[in-house]
Amino acid sequence: MRATVEGHRPGIDPDVPQHASTVRGHTARILWLTLAYVSLGIGIVGIVLPVLPTTPFVLLSAFAADRGSPRLHAWLLGHRVFGPPIRDWRESRSVSRRGKVAAVTVMGLSLLIMIFAAPLFATVIGGAIMATVATWLWMRPEPVGPGALEE
Repeated sequence: MRATVEGHRPGIDPDVPQHASTVRGHTARILWLTLAYVSLGIGIVGIVLPVLPTTPFVLLSAFAADRGSPRLHAWLLGHRVFGPPIRDWRESRSVSRRGKVAAVTVMGLSLLIMIFAAPLFATVIGGAIMATVATWLWMRPEPVGPGALEE
């Protein structure tokens, strides 16, 4: 067990220069911010590409933005399209029926495209993954309370 150093603040290692913790904090913030923007970008691309899911990437973006950019996080929560699913997930781990139907519909369209354009093994593996995700998704509760009927 390490003896306490007089004048040492708990949680701060006296052997590490103070600027090192600032650099680590700045680096972590940049990494979280990068993850937030990259995942948001992938989620936006997923709006037009049926094989790429949108909501999981937007949720990941909100998670990362919460740690790297309060401004981006506030923008995501206040966004008219992205905000409600993020808030539903954060508050009750729920997914709206409209979101479930949209996700399963897009997965079905993706599987249809795969049937005609992908090798059999990719279609079977992709179909199994989509079936698993669709099952998990339908097992999620639906939001209740104010605003739940708006979706």
